[in-house]
Amino acid sequence: MALQFIGIDPNTGQSGSPTAWVDTETADIVLQSYTADEATRAECIENTAPGHAEEIPAHETVIRVPVHLVPMLREACDAAERRAELQRPA
Repeated sequence: MALQFIGIDPNTGQSGSPTAWVDTETADIVLQSYTADEATRAECIENTAPGHAEEIPAHETVIRVPVHLVPMLREACDAAERRAELQRPA
């Protein structure tokens, strides 16, 4: 796996900062961010999407992405779409 660095939350200092990357092989967006607190996790479970289990599966988690990272997420989305387009068969 190779990751393309997109950006880091400029308001969080030098360590542990929310960060966005794009996987250059799969075009997936990879995020490092804050673990959601129990109240947020409970709210996500309570307001689950129709047809989904009313739990957070063991292989998933809920993260909180700070608003300062939103521009990097937009950039990551654009980079992921470009990467996926390059990987599509002609």
